[in-house]
Amino acid sequence: MPSRAPSRPEGTITRGTTHPNRLRRMDRWLAAAHGPALRRSPTPPSAVDLGYGAAPWTAVELLERLRTVRPDVRVHGVEIDPERVAAARAYEREGLAFVQGGFEIPLPLGEAPRGVTLIRAANVLRQYAEGEVAPAWARLCARLAPDGLLIEGTCDEIGRRHVWVALGPEGPRTVTFAARLATLATPSDLAERLPKALIHRNVPGEPVHAFLHDFDRAWATAAPYGALSARQRWVRAVRALSTSWPLTDGPRRWRQGEVTVRWAALAPRGGPG
Repeated sequence: MPSRAPSRPEGTITRGTTHPNRLRRMDRWLAAAHGPALRRSPTPPSAVDLGYGAAPWTAVELLERLRTVRPDVRVHGVEIDPERVAAARAYEREGLAFVQGGFEIPLPLGEAPRGVTLIRAANVLRQYAEGEVAPAWARLCARLAPDGLLIEGTCDEIGRRHVWVALGPEGPRTVTFAARLATLATPSDLAERLPKALIHRNVPGEPVHAFLHDFDRAWATAAPYGALSARQRWVRAVRALSTSWPLTDGPRRWRQGEVTVRWAALAPRGGPG
């Protein structure tokens, strides 16, 4: 890992919109899905909150949530805007630091000797062109430890709807859709939160469009279960979806308002990954 940040960090300053608990659904999934890798790390694992925004809440929350899995985890909030870094340093504590940087992930010398265990880039690439996604993914994945994970995706302003891609050092693995079910009219409402790699591909002929179409159909068929709860309706719809799409999770995650699909099934035709 580099010992110091380059003179010009890689990336562009984002709008910086952030709210407490905005990424709680993503964090909950991370703790469950990546907890074993965090626990296996032979050294204190390093996690990065890339592009945390105008306020440091998401980095603070990431530390608190990951420490329920691995108490010695260290979190770095990385921001390209030096004024945001300076403001965030008032929130530093043992295990939490803020540094200026971008896609190069400029951790200090001695940090993450095996690579970074976790990088979370939420609402960062949405402002970039679709053609810039694959190079950014490759740059970030190159910083991962052998069992590391990159999460890149988008959510709404208060964390009700999320879609994210999970990537390992080799590239994209899965896509996860997550929602506060009480606010969801149809699963295709999540289309507005598709990450940059997919949002322009929600058109006929593309796999993600077919997936959301099938999801809406399964949701409509499961309507009678809505009398029990939105959760029961979601679980029944996802169970029906699992007969034709390669889901990687099961009822325990479905009950959380989530569903995870293999990337290969949704990958854009001729797109990244």
